[in-house]
Amino acid sequence: MTPEFWLERWQRGETGWHQSEINRHLREFWPQLGLPSGLQVLVPLCGKTLDLLWLAGQGQRVLGVEISQIAVEEFFAEAGLDPVVTSAGALRRYQSDELTLLCGDVFALAPGHLREVGAIYDRGALVALPPALRRRYVEHLETQVPATVPRLLITFDYDQQQMVGPPFAVPDDEVERLFADRYRITRLASFDVIDDSPEFRRRGLIAIAEQIWRLDAKA
Repeated sequence: MTPEFWLERWQRGETGWHQSEINRHLREFWPQLGLPSGLQVLVPLCGKTLDLLWLAGQGQRVLGVEISQIAVEEFFAEAGLDPVVTSAGALRRYQSDELTLLCGDVFALAPGHLREVGAIYDRGALVALPPALRRRYVEHLETQVPATVPRLLITFDYDQQQMVGPPFAVPDDEVERLFADRYRITRLASFDVIDDSPEFRRRGLIAIAEQIWRLDAKA
């Protein structure tokens, strides 16, 4: 997927991935990480998700990254917030108290942007990227954030021949290939969500699993 693909989707209002409520898996599984309040949480490819507000409500400092200026500005407008906008290298920083969104390409992130990150919540980034970009994305973040940063990762697994992503299928063995060198990987849950996802049925799927992973840095 090129940046233009996502920008055009936002411009046309074709944002079927956006949820009008907080992700239920975030509510259920985030507390299991046992993270202290005040920690900065990175949410890559965040769109205008309400998950950002929920994390901030748990006492976390939130750093979202989103390529679409439309998404960023709609997030703050819909939340009733008036952010301060400044330059951040190749990106633009929108900040309101504990909420910060960097507008620009995730691959333009530099160490200075992420030096305070203490955890990563990835619900929509890895599954938004085709296979050729996933390894690059993982390696890019690993060069930018401290080695001890834990992650809560949400993926989908389905027969990729039945539907063309996004969201893309990220099978178990790929999660292992991408993260096992650096992380202890725990699958917290797997849910059959085809009955809750009529759009996926319309696109040709007969089964789809939503998987929740906890990634803890190896000693």
